[in-house]
Amino acid sequence: MTDSRSGTDTAKHGPGTRLVEAGRRPEWTGAVVNPPVWRGSTHLYENCAALKSARNADGAFFYGRRGAPTQWALADALTSLENRAEGTVLYPSGVAAITAAALTVLRPGDRLLVTDNAYDPSRNMATGLLANFGVEHRFFDPQDLDSYAAILSDSGGSANTAVLLEAPGSLTMEMSDIPALAAIARDRGAISMVDNTWAGPLGFPALERGCDIALMSLTKHVGGHSDLLMGSASARGPLYRKLRMTAQALGHVVSPDDAALALRGLRTMSVRLTRETATALELAYWLQARDEVAHVLYPCLPGDAGHDLWQRDFTGGCGLFSFILKGRDEAARARLIDALELFGIGYSWGGFESLAIPFNPGPIRDGAWPPAGWDAGDKLGVRLSIGLEDAGDLQLDLTRAFAAMDSA
Repeated sequence: MTDSRSGTDTAKHGPGTRLVEAGRRPEWTGAVVNPPVWRGSTHLYENCAALKSARNADGAFFYGRRGAPTQWALADALTSLENRAEGTVLYPSGVAAITAAALTVLRPGDRLLVTDNAYDPSRNMATGLLANFGVEHRFFDPQDLDSYAAILSDSGGSANTAVLLEAPGSLTMEMSDIPALAAIARDRGAISMVDNTWAGPLGFPALERGCDIALMSLTKHVGGHSDLLMGSASARGPLYRKLRMTAQALGHVVSPDDAALALRGLRTMSVRLTRETATALELAYWLQARDEVAHVLYPCLPGDAGHDLWQRDFTGGCGLFSFILKGRDEAARARLIDALELFGIGYSWGGFESLAIPFNPGPIRDGAWPPAGWDAGDKLGVRLSIGLEDAGDLQLDLTRAFAAMDSA
C-alpha cells in the first residue's frame, strides 16, 4: 500500500503514523491538513457531454448520495488500515453495516450461520428481517470447531452462503478462533463476515486473518467522542464492489459533517485505545480480587479463558469488558450502578467517557457452552466501557459503589 501524499509504503509504518496519513490525499485536502467538509446534494456538470460521460465510480463526482471528498477520505483511510481490503463502504450506523452486508451476500433460500455470542441486533436481524426475506439461520457455538464444521457440511437443503462472527462475544466476552472459523467457512464455500468493532483493524487485522468482510461500528472507537452514528464494511475485491452497489440500492449515505468528525476521531484512535486498554486492565485486575465479584470477563486479562487466543491473534484490545457479581440480587446490582458518579448509565461504548450497564448472562449463556469457571448461581453481570478518566478515580468510584450496593 502506498501513501498518496509521500509515495512511501505505508505498510512499513506504525499504526500511529498510518492513522495520521490515512485518507489525506492532496486532491482532497488542498493546502490544509484535513479534507474540507463538502456539503452538497447536487454535483454540477460543465455541459451535457460531461453529464453524459459521468461515471458512478469511486472518488468521482456523480450525485450527493455517492459522497464527496469528505466521505471518500474517511473510506480511503479505513481501507488503508485494513490490509488486503479493496475498499470500504460507509453506512449510517453499525447495525446498518451488518444488515447491508448480509443483504449483499444472501438470497432467499440461503442460510446464515451466526455465532451464538453475537451482538443482540445481529441476532434479531437473523431471526427477524432476514427470516422475513426467506433466509434461514442457525446459531452455533463458536468454541466448538468440530460442531461448527459439521453444521456447515450439513446444509439441510439450504446453501451455506455466509457466516457472521464476532470476537470477543458481546457482553460475555468469550474469545473464539476467528482464523480457524473463517478457514472452515472458506473451505465450504461460505463467506465470512466479522463484527470487528471491539478491537478494530489496529487490534485485529480481520482480512489478514482470513475473513472476507470486516464490519465496524464507527460510532465507537473511530468516532471516539459519543457524537456520531456510523458503520463501515471493508472487503476484498469483488465483495467490495457488491457491497457498494447494495448500499447504493438501499440509499445508504453518511453526512459529510459526521464523516469529518469520524476522520478527526480516527487520528487519535491509537492513543485512546492504548490508554483505555491499560486502564481497563488495571481495573480488571482490581475487580478480580474483590469478594463481590465472581468472574471478570476480559480476554486481555491473563488467566481469562480466551487470553491465549487473544495473545495469538490480536495486537490490541479496548476498554470494554464485563464482570459477574457474586451472590447478589438485581436490587443490589441497581444500587451499585446507581451509586456510580464517573460512570454514566447508557448504551454504546468506545467514547472518551466511562459507562456502565447491567445485563443478565443467564439467558445468553445457559446453553451448552458456558465460559470456563462459570457459576450457575451467579447470573448478574455489569458491562463497563472504560474511557479516558484516571484509573485511580474510576477505582474510587467503583469502591464507593460497592459499598452502596451492600449498604441496604
